[in-house]
Amino acid sequence: MVRIDPAEARPILVVPYMWIGDFVRCHSVVRLLKSRWPDRPVDVLATSLCAPLVDYMPGVRHAILWDLPRKRLALGQHAALADRLRAETYGTALIMPRTWKSALAPYLAGIPQRVGFLGEARVGLLSEIRFGERALPRMIERCASLALPRGADFPAQWPRPRLEVSPAEVRDFAIRHGLDQDGDAIALAPGAVGPSKRWPVTSYANLAADLIRRGYGIWVLGGPDEAPLAADIARGAGPRVRDLTGRDLRHAILALAAAKAAVSNDSGLLHVAAALGIPTIGIFGPTSPWHWAPLNPLAATIETPTQLGCRPCHKPTCRWGHHRCMREIGDALVREATLRAVSPSASALGSRV
Repeated sequence: MVRIDPAEARPILVVPYMWIGDFVRCHSVVRLLKSRWPDRPVDVLATSLCAPLVDYMPGVRHAILWDLPRKRLALGQHAALADRLRAETYGTALIMPRTWKSALAPYLAGIPQRVGFLGEARVGLLSEIRFGERALPRMIERCASLALPRGADFPAQWPRPRLEVSPAEVRDFAIRHGLDQDGDAIALAPGAVGPSKRWPVTSYANLAADLIRRGYGIWVLGGPDEAPLAADIARGAGPRVRDLTGRDLRHAILALAAAKAAVSNDSGLLHVAAALGIPTIGIFGPTSPWHWAPLNPLAATIETPTQLGCRPCHKPTCRWGHHRCMREIGDALVREATLRAVSPSASALGSRV
């Protein structure tokens, strides 16, 4: 094991998971590192998809933007990335993913301390191998423990991710896109990885129609794959629904920062909204909030009131075909939680419905 001098001043590289929610979650790692070494710069490896998040993460110096292919090794691209990393003279790399290739570029770059779990038999690629990953049921423990000394006790509460957007940038974004005409608006994020994690689009449309009748604007957020969902919601709820899908992630970040509240499935945008600190309602079907909800408090965590033996399954597609864990979450349940979150008297976060 390479032991690092406490006076080490070289920068630290964080190699996070490249899903949006897990990327946000890794800001807890950054905050832990800055508490241990306030003067060491911290950089984050990022894909084009996730890179906009870095601009709003306090404590991160900059992103190392590099898009590596997911399904092939691409040795030449890893070698080129290693050249880029070598130029930064990193002293430490924390490698969150357990894959062999995620540790390759830090190894080729000669970063002296390369910390990660054994994963795919990464002996030699890592200078400090951690064990016991499978005994840590939550992603936050698996990621954040790498920022602590080996064997250290976990803190009573992990640092929460935080995204900070300046009011001026939010205001300029709203004016440029005409969103300042909508008054108080509620953002809906109807997408998720896998259909089983999606509350029915008809329920989102019903929610949108009810909120519009009460005077709220509705913004539907997501990537290009969510455009059909936005169109279905607009057909059910009317022309006051704005389709803000298909834009880059920065647009979603700024729209969420401008919104009065957000309603989201268990998806990356749920983590973004919560880290921005806006009142956020999270809808959980096949996934367990204890395992996967943001560390940031939610205005409401909504789950089906029906006891189902198949839940949580954490599967992207319902194995039984009934999708009851989402279909049996009533429209009224989400509507009332949303109205409580945006009411002037709303103060308590973290309620469970």
